[in-house]
Amino acid sequence: MKKQRAIVIVLDGVGAGAAPDAADYGDAGSNSLSHAARAVGGLNLPHLARLGLGCVTNIQGVPPDRHQRGACGSCVPRSAGKDTVPGHWELMGCIAEKPFPTYPDGFPPDILNALKRRTGRGVLANRTASGTVVIQEFGPEHLQSGDLIVYTSADSVFQIAAHEDVVPVPELYAACEAAREILTGDHAVGRVIARPFVGNETDGFSRTGNRRDYALAPPAPTLLDKLVDAGKEVLAVGKIEDIFAHRGVTRSNHTPDNASSIDALLEFLDEDFDGLLFVNLIEFDMIYGHRRNPRGYAGALEAFDRRLPDIEAKLRGDDLVIIASDHGVDPTFKGTDHTRERIPLLAFGPGFHRPVSLGQRETYSDVAATLAEHFALPPFPTGTSFLHELRPDAV
Repeated sequence: MKKQRAIVIVLDGVGAGAAPDAADYGDAGSNSLSHAARAVGGLNLPHLARLGLGCVTNIQGVPPDRHQRGACGSCVPRSAGKDTVPGHWELMGCIAEKPFPTYPDGFPPDILNALKRRTGRGVLANRTASGTVVIQEFGPEHLQSGDLIVYTSADSVFQIAAHEDVVPVPELYAACEAAREILTGDHAVGRVIARPFVGNETDGFSRTGNRRDYALAPPAPTLLDKLVDAGKEVLAVGKIEDIFAHRGVTRSNHTPDNASSIDALLEFLDEDFDGLLFVNLIEFDMIYGHRRNPRGYAGALEAFDRRLPDIEAKLRGDDLVIIASDHGVDPTFKGTDHTRERIPLLAFGPGFHRPVSLGQRETYSDVAATLAEHFALPPFPTGTSFLHELRPDAV
């Protein structure tokens, strides 16, 4: 059987304009790409522009390219919520119909008491907070008591922060695994996140790269499962394996930042694998979007753009590359949370260079449907394939 490769690159938190239901989430008017560009006086993204990014939404410095070398469009979210987990699941064909629970007033006592019993440690904070702020506020007390700093956000997350010298990283991971087992049923949050940090009261505290995410398992088979069942490889870069609860992944490189993730992507492209290479680039979301830093956000986009020629140079004749996202996190918007947005959709490759508009797709799952057809799998139950539109000879 002929080997087939596809590469999906998720620009985590790079939205392309408010979704039709954005007002229901308090996100009317959000546009991560457009607003970041405007805030810095324009973006320099020549390679993404050549692929059609300027046709997706209005981006200062990135005009539409009449000679684009790929297909471009956008996708509307169908899943409930605006978090990483439902966004990635939907890309791979699993729609989250019911929103995950959130805890704007903190977690109930029975959850925290169960965690205390499992870990033998107390709990600090238990509130909605910015992760970088909460460790400054509770870091000194944590150093004295050894209690875990537990907090959440507008998203469905249970986050545990601990100093690496007080709670060794393996112990923090074990605490998060315990929390994941506790948070089931009505309290089944989308993710439990380990947030290790270092530092001291005098110089301040900072998070390290040892973050880990403990997500719910998808409620239905995803494209990753279908590929593995068909004997294909699924190579995961970044936090992909965590998002899918380590299901449907054959090999992974759990890289902590964009640069190392792109390096891992390039290393995998040197291999003669048969299947999907699935990459998450986290910095747009984690480092810049949540902290409402449009200049850093813009810089991360430009840094990715500069690496695109390296990626293209390693592509083979039938390789299909899809660049997308999982949600927005407008770095100029109110608050510090994700934004309910359409996502950009760029598709290209040596054999997929037809300059076509894919329009506004009704679900992120069109990506899964397209990949299923690319790999000659049975049609996926959600989404509509756009593979035929990418072919130079398509009618």
